[in-house]
Amino acid sequence: MAEALLEVRSLKNFINGEWIESDGKTAAVVNPATGETVVEVPLSSGGSVNDAVAAAKKAQKEWALVPAPHRAEVLFRVGSMMKERKEKLAQLLTMENGKVIEEARGEVQEGIDMAFYMAGEGRRLFGQTTPSELKDKFAMSMRAPVGVVGIITPWNFPIAIATWKSFPAIVAGNAVVWKPATETPIMAFELAKILEEAGLPKGVMNVVFGSGSEVGDAMVEHDDIRVISFTGSNDTGRNIASKCGMKLKKVSLEMGGKNAVIVMDDADLDLAVEGILWSAFGTSGQRCTACSRVIVHEAVKERLEERLLVEMEKLTIGNGLDESIKVGPIINQAGLEKIKQYIEIGKAEGAKMLAGGYVLNEDDHQKGNYFSPTLFTDATADMRIAQEEIFGPVVSLIPVKSFEEAIEVNNGVTYGLSSSIFTADVNRVFKAQRDLDTGIVYVNAGTTGAEIHLPFGGTKGTGNGHRDSGVAALDVFTEWKAVYVDYSGKLQRAQIDVE
Repeated sequence: MAEALLEVRSLKNFINGEWIESDGKTAAVVNPATGETVVEVPLSSGGSVNDAVAAAKKAQKEWALVPAPHRAEVLFRVGSMMKERKEKLAQLLTMENGKVIEEARGEVQEGIDMAFYMAGEGRRLFGQTTPSELKDKFAMSMRAPVGVVGIITPWNFPIAIATWKSFPAIVAGNAVVWKPATETPIMAFELAKILEEAGLPKGVMNVVFGSGSEVGDAMVEHDDIRVISFTGSNDTGRNIASKCGMKLKKVSLEMGGKNAVIVMDDADLDLAVEGILWSAFGTSGQRCTACSRVIVHEAVKERLEERLLVEMEKLTIGNGLDESIKVGPIINQAGLEKIKQYIEIGKAEGAKMLAGGYVLNEDDHQKGNYFSPTLFTDATADMRIAQEEIFGPVVSLIPVKSFEEAIEVNNGVTYGLSSSIFTADVNRVFKAQRDLDTGIVYVNAGTTGAEIHLPFGGTKGTGNGHRDSGVAALDVFTEWKAVYVDYSGKLQRAQIDVE
């Protein structure tokens, strides 16, 4: 399958419109469903970053002078080409990432949607005009590109998150240096080809493959990269923020989550079960928005448990290229080991395990990284399995006595990405929208399913206040410029000359 879809066996960096051999070693990209090597990816050094930044800096000066509606035309073509190649991209994504094919198609669709959405912003990029306080004077604000943008993207959404970051940067007149995750570089290869074919000028998009310690650090330290947009772990994000702060460099961070579904005593339990299963076990729990806590009213706790166990038994686990599979593999052995450690932590803390809790080794699962969907119950809000991000198909039920307690438990973690509530009470719905301390709130739906025209990101330890997606994404990649035009023919000194 890989041979038919991917025309190369070893990837190269994409710098200044050319495919360039790396100056470092290579690593194998392994299909987590089968253990087979799909392609070799370069492990570049800082020298490749310097070359990419030099190309981007030169290209950006010309790209910024292209009228924004014309910049947008490139993204319209990109969206059309991604749409034509959607199935190919989805299958390649599943091979390198492991997520089931229907989810891979959905992720590619996010990229298509972002292309068309941000292309539309090429005719907006709105500033403001405002009355001046002085006669014969005009005042306005406008967006200006920052220059060279560095984006560092994770393996769990290797094309969607890249489009969330690169497309607003490009339409705003910036040039991009992109470090994809080494586990999932194929989407970067395919997207770079599409951007090139769509007519993006050389140097506006540059892809440098390699590790965070080499390529990522070189990007963060480079004086000519004025923005770093990062999605990944909290530890790495804090380190990036610290280094960028010393350089007065703008940084946008989207990091972890410990997301909860609240199930109240008046909830539609069948609907709640659907939402929990999809949020907790879709993508094998490897989403920053995955549901890893269920805060359930004690009046319906036992009924919810029973229904969850019945439906969990129906989940099919295996290679995501099989249309019948609903749960794919874990990305790598390190991910498996982390999940196993949290299973033991949960047991030691006194949570009761109702299902799962083990690595799947039998039959078709022997060569892949598969973990059984796991359900803990009778967890307390202060347990580590209820506080720390596990990033696997593990969910913990936390019983509560009231709506107010549910809100308190939801907010009692260091993260603030996504939350959900199932209830039929409109008063609770509006209170929840107000009181849940997360960047995303769902009502009668799970914790996943963000749409690209709204801001994506969270509060507290999830980020640093910026957002991907929606118009808010443009704020990361532009600077506000205030412009005053005085046509009075004399020097007017603002507040000094106001009578």
